Amino acid sequence: MVKTNNLTEGNILKALFRLAIPIMGTSFVQMAYNMTDMFWVGRIGSRAVAAVGTAGFFTWLGNAFILIPKIGAEVGVAQSVGKKDMDEAKVYIKHSIQMIVCLALFYAFTLITFRKPLIRFFNLGEADIINNAIIYLVIISCGLVFYFINPVLTAIFNGYGESKTPFIINTTGLVINMVLDPLLILGIGPFPRLEVAGAALATIIAQFVVTVIFVIKAKKRSDLFSGLNLFKAPDIAHLKRIIKLGLPVALQSGLFTIFAMFIARIIAQWGPIPIAVQKVGSQIEAVSWMTAGGFQTAMSAFVGQNYGAKKWPRVFRGYFTGMTIMSIIGIFTSCLLFFAAKPLFSTFIQEEETIIYGIAYLKILAFSQLFMCIEATTAGAFNGLGKTIPPSIVGILFNGLRIPAALILSSTSLGLNGVWWAISMSSVFKGIVLSTWYMIMLKRNPETKELRES
Repeated sequence: MVKTNNLTEGNILKALFRLAIPIMGTSFVQMAYNMTDMFWVGRIGSRAVAAVGTAGFFTWLGNAFILIPKIGAEVGVAQSVGKKDMDEAKVYIKHSIQMIVCLALFYAFTLITFRKPLIRFFNLGEADIINNAIIYLVIISCGLVFYFINPVLTAIFNGYGESKTPFIINTTGLVINMVLDPLLILGIGPFPRLEVAGAALATIIAQFVVTVIFVIKAKKRSDLFSGLNLFKAPDIAHLKRIIKLGLPVALQSGLFTIFAMFIARIIAQWGPIPIAVQKVGSQIEAVSWMTAGGFQTAMSAFVGQNYGAKKWPRVFRGYFTGMTIMSIIGIFTSCLLFFAAKPLFSTFIQEEETIIYGIAYLKILAFSQLFMCIEATTAGAFNGLGKTIPPSIVGILFNGLRIPAALILSSTSLGLNGVWWAISMSSVFKGIVLSTWYMIMLKRNPETKELRES
């Protein structure tokens, strides 16, 4: 039996780093999938990037479905491990896997059935971009079950405190994707030039391999996966618990994507170049929000195990240790995006006009990186306690305000930059409000009073 990463004992900083580094590595791997696609699709041109970016909104929206069983598995397994109840942990594992497979099949069927009206929503007005977006969406949908199940299997291991295994498995998938991308997109050697379709095929082949490796690994892990009986009807009580934990986070993610779609419609009035700029720019910005997302998962597992073990002093100290780490990363990323905007953006697209737009995007988004890191860390702490509603309320409120703010600011002399400022400032407010909420909750908790006064 593999020993868990016991997060309820020992040095807090070491425990967080030991868990967080592989998780952040896994997050970078997920980010690198998209960045690799953008790097090679960018060689075709901005119109191809706009097509992939448009279709990508629907895989992004799919993350809302993933998050319901993902958060349920992550928090349920972490708290069960903290209570030393592995039978309960297995129940969460079984129900999370059953749920994600059903959600994946339903969502894939919906995307394929309504592919044309879904892409037409964006009012792209360019036949080649629309056709390529539809092609990409259909191919990705055919392999969606692998795209959906891998994050849930990753969450199971992370909640258990073993973050190194999913990092290695997901990295293997990335390497496969990196090899296949240029071969299938550009048609190197005996491979046909498939362009946008090639990017989609490379992704689903890589995700399929990752799923296969996870299954092989699961068969060797009787402590986690034995006796699950996935074909047995689920227990309604545990389904409700998983939904209760994951639905607020999923709702926030889904609405975030929907709000982003409306923002994309606003951006589209300036043509396809700004759409490509946002797609590529968001991949570059992902250096910080994927890092923060990885640390959010680590914080959730840390807080979940210690909450399950009723060790409030470690919950209290762990949060502020994590905040210190992520603040340093946030400040570094802000400086990177602001001072290295041109070389970063020109790595992906060489068209001069697009680069000018991209530099403005990255410099404006640089102002929000610290606060985005603070928000993610705090959301992880809330999630570990099983309190997933506060981060969702804050996220939904300020993400929703991006739409009227973008309309108002873009109608001024700021123009397109007004949209970027609306996005950036909403992240600033989210970080401030959510961290304040968490600190108020800590202050009111009688079990942390002695720590605050010492």
